[in-house]
Amino acid sequence: MAYAVIRVRGQPDVNYNIQHTMMLLGVNKVNHCVIVPENDCTKGMLQVAKDYITWGEVSEETLVALLRARGKVAGDDDLTDDYLKEKSAFGSIEELAKAVIENDYKLKDVEGVKGVIRLHPPVKGYEGNKRSYKNGGALGYRGEAINDLINRML
Repeated sequence: MAYAVIRVRGQPDVNYNIQHTMMLLGVNKVNHCVIVPENDCTKGMLQVAKDYITWGEVSEETLVALLRARGKVAGDDDLTDDYLKEKSAFGSIEELAKAVIENDYKLKDVEGVKGVIRLHPPVKGYEGNKRSYKNGGALGYRGEAINDLINRML
């Protein structure tokens, strides 16, 4: 399983440890998304930055839609099946998404593919960017509901 991590809040006076953790995750700006593997190290990093990000288990269908709509390669060109056939062992975006979901591969392992996915702000906005998802806000762990948020941001 893989997590989709989206930065929700941007604030100039972020604690150094949280800012460094978000830099290591790759979410430096608001509405940036990264796909990270599910392991103990990543879970600890997510807990450190939980007041600025939201995350959950991304589905394969949502990841395919995300890569087709917003995936970029070096030179700011769109990610296509032809590019993957030429530069990697994958024949299509669906195969890449399946490998990423199963933690066999990372997006940054494909030559030229950008690991950060820039998204639009969500339709109808965030629920509230100062409360946790459990309390009716937009921050923290949201499980499968991350797929709904991503679809609103495409």
